[in-house]
Amino acid sequence: MKFRTLAAVAALATVTFAAQAHGPTRQKVSESIEINAPADKVWAIVGNFQDGSWIPVVEKTEGKGGNEVKATRTLTLKGGATVEEELAKYDAEKKTLMYRINKVDVKTLPVNDYSSTIEVEGEGDKTKMTWRGAFYRGYMNNDPPPELNDEAAKKAVLGLYKAGLENVKAKAEKGS
Repeated sequence: MKFRTLAAVAALATVTFAAQAHGPTRQKVSESIEINAPADKVWAIVGNFQDGSWIPVVEKTEGKGGNEVKATRTLTLKGGATVEEELAKYDAEKKTLMYRINKVDVKTLPVNDYSSTIEVEGEGDKTKMTWRGAFYRGYMNNDPPPELNDEAAKKAVLGLYKAGLENVKAKAEKGS
């Protein structure tokens, strides 16, 4: 009997420890926008990995490798912070690209292990642009501070996506 009680306590302690040791969950977000312009015009704005100027917070983009897989770019944001990214997939024919952030200060964007996909789909003079991302919160341990928790990470990424999509819409529809 004593052995069973000890085994039960040990099992309970293991379960409790495992539950407490569970870290953050990968978050996924997606934003889309309808644009009154042909897909080729929209892709011309977002399809060059070496040009991040369509993202409102970006002041300057420097990179190498063009639109080849493993190409890199450094985005300098207004205020001076930088984000280092690498192109993971690129398909001009399908108008889609996927990239990863290799380095960012969590005070700038409260995320870790971030990857993102941009897709441009059009029919005639109507285009749907979708920007999706997957990432972990800025604080990878348990009990994150509010500015580095899941909600803060999702809010920051969605804010970036909404501003970027609205900017692309304005640029693409200008003169259309």
